[in-house]
Amino acid sequence: MSKSPRKSIVASFGLLSAELENSQTNDQQPDPPPQASANRVGAGVIGAAHRAIDDIRSERDRLKALVESGGGAVRELDPFLIDPSPYPDRLPDEDATSFDAFKRSIETDGQKVPVQVRKHPSSPGRYQIVYGHRRWLAAKQLGKAVRAIEVEISDLDLVLAQGIENASRQDLTWIERALFASRMDDAGIKPRHIYAALSIEDAELARMRNVYRIIPSDIIEAIGRAPKIGRPRWLDLAKSVSSDPAALEVLRTALVRNVDGAETSDQRFQRMLNAIKPATKKGIEPTLISDGSGTQLGALVKSPKEVRILADGPLGIEFLKFVEAELPSLAERFARQRENRKS
Repeated sequence: MSKSPRKSIVASFGLLSAELENSQTNDQQPDPPPQASANRVGAGVIGAAHRAIDDIRSERDRLKALVESGGGAVRELDPFLIDPSPYPDRLPDEDATSFDAFKRSIETDGQKVPVQVRKHPSSPGRYQIVYGHRRWLAAKQLGKAVRAIEVEISDLDLVLAQGIENASRQDLTWIERALFASRMDDAGIKPRHIYAALSIEDAELARMRNVYRIIPSDIIEAIGRAPKIGRPRWLDLAKSVSSDPAALEVLRTALVRNVDGAETSDQRFQRMLNAIKPATKKGIEPTLISDGSGTQLGALVKSPKEVRILADGPLGIEFLKFVEAELPSLAERFARQRENRKS
């Protein structure tokens, strides 16, 4: 069976529901002339579609119930008894303005939407956030109790619920989503569940892995959210790191170097890329080489660490062979000159 592109559970449900409605409408049309083999194939396809839709509907409804209802009454909890999700999906936001405005709204109007928590699996009396980290952090900083719904939820359902909640948010950057995938990967979450949590295809997960398996998380976190840096440039950074064994040390050194405190994460990313992949200098014009009669023999390209002679004109190749043959005698002349200077 060929593998179709992965979609989110909700998106897949909507697509297959439409197909089912079409098939049910078609079922009400007059039957065509009997063709036994064709009818058997059609029944098999429709039956498989029914089963697939039933499976997706059940999974969709179960996960949406976790996200929307929480399955319990709203309680007020001490925010200092709550820990973040073991699979964080956000990097610190360098723009404190929007969070300060969000916090003021909670202080003035109260917390309208409860967070969702579960009992901490290894610390009795404590909780972990399923989602609602900004509301929890705002309540914590304000010293207010946080309104929460407690659910019984596994690690797998936790990340899927986070993914469904995140699907309605447009502000997660590409690298934040990649880090979320990385943490699920490290925890042994199966790829098909990572696809569902992030609503991505397997090719996109492969690209994310090309970044977070090459660039360590401490470097990614130190760079930050980089909201204007998309997938192609992160892949470019990962490619540059993979081709240079010393690149990670160069990046770590560059990250701790004192720079302007107003540097954004986008600027920091570009500085890191430049540190291991300096911008190519352009505009170096070659110097033409010709003999006494003006016949062009080649071109000379010079930089601080390189001199190149390019073949050019009808005698270019012959001239290069001549230069190559003369190199030993040039080296001897160079050595004699150095000796003469010392004497």
